[in-house]
Amino acid sequence: MIIKANDERIISMGRKNVTPEGSVKFYHAGTQLHFRFKGTYLKINLLYENCWGELSLGLLTDGIQNSIPLLINQELRSECIVLAENLESGKTHDIILYKKHGGNQFLEIAEAETDGEFIKAAPLPELKIEVYGDSVCAGEVIDADGFEGKNDPEDHNCRYTDVWNSFVMQTARSLGTQIHNISQGGLALLNGTGYFNEPQDYPGLETVYDRTNYTDMFGELDEWDFNNYKADIVIIAIGQNDRHDGINENDNINIVEPSYREKWKSAYKKICRRLNEAYGGPCFILTTTILFHDVAWDEAIGEIKDELVSEGIKAHHNIFIRNGKGTPGHPRLSEHNEMAGELTGFIKQIL
Repeated sequence: MIIKANDERIISMGRKNVTPEGSVKFYHAGTQLHFRFKGTYLKINLLYENCWGELSLGLLTDGIQNSIPLLINQELRSECIVLAENLESGKTHDIILYKKHGGNQFLEIAEAETDGEFIKAAPLPELKIEVYGDSVCAGEVIDADGFEGKNDPEDHNCRYTDVWNSFVMQTARSLGTQIHNISQGGLALLNGTGYFNEPQDYPGLETVYDRTNYTDMFGELDEWDFNNYKADIVIIAIGQNDRHDGINENDNINIVEPSYREKWKSAYKKICRRLNEAYGGPCFILTTTILFHDVAWDEAIGEIKDELVSEGIKAHHNIFIRNGKGTPGHPRLSEHNEMAGELTGFIKQIL
């Protein structure tokens, strides 16, 4: 049996584009398709582009996590990919295909095939989370075992990246919610700052947040329709990369300087107001992570929270126990577990 990727029996989660031919396009880390079927194998027709790094497809096959390496290529490549084979015949199988990486990878799934039949996968939870974050939320270098509390291994080249167990994805599963993870390594709030898409245009969250395709590496930027997903909880985890002046390539941005602080806070609140209107008053969780950074950014976020609350917006400021002082490198799995436990508890108190 062969079905299109947008068939109602396949359940998707995350921002996506659907083509007139029924293909599904993924740009954001953590976007996924859930297949349920009776058959001994599952294949997909995949069009993909990997701009840099050792990249792969993320899979959960009957609850077991694994991955499939993809070629490094600078042009679109079409392949028939076997996601699973030699499965038990007559048994119902569940496979979740997810995008492990962020803006250096594009996926377009056209069709799925099995030798049995497809069954409609379980419906998604009603409660919805949306995340706007950086590399930590995207799970970069999470699987570098032995580097807990240390700098990242040299030349890791994306091989240790996997969004599935990032603290925000864990939190969504713990709370039993959907999640749209709009997170990207190197992302800062303002255009021209941070590290994303260096050394070209350094787009910030103010450009990325309302896009499906958020990098011109994969064609024209397109606007996201916020009516497609009404988030109940919006997590904004930004402020880690914002000291870096991408245009001048140095770390001289000072959030304590009054005029810049007001500029940064104003742009942050503008995004929150837009999302608050689009979603009809969601709960905002403003945070950073345990990755080393100057506490002055957290102090500015605390001011933003207070100012949003004064406008009638439901905003909360999450501060981890080891906020900004847990590790000089990207958090590893155990450190993500730590943050996920704290964030889940924080949200449960609010709910």
